Amino acid sequence: MREWHVKHMEKIVVKFVTGLSANASMWEKRQNKRYGRITSVCRQIGYDIKQGVTNEQVLMLLQKIRNDSSFSSLRNNDGSIERLNEVEKHFLPSKQKSYEWY
Repeated sequence: MREWHVKHMEKIVVKFVTGLSANASMWEKRQNKRYGRITSVCRQIGYDIKQGVTNEQVLMLLQKIRNDSSFSSLRNNDGSIERLNEVEKHFLPSKQKSYEWY
């Protein structure tokens, strides 16, 4: 079952990074407005993380999309790099400052 969640996470990220086509129908625009925003994407990925996908797998997929030649056509879309950065920002480990109390 964990493999299914890994594949689901990959589909969700690729779909979000691809974005909406220029000649999208009204139904596609409505569906994108409802389910294609960053909050919905992060919620779905968060659910996949609860079911066994690791945060490292999410970050590895984002790096693969950024660097692999099989995703070169995806990176050529308008705004795809910005959307990729937006997803990456949500799943990067936060740098918390540790304070020493004396």
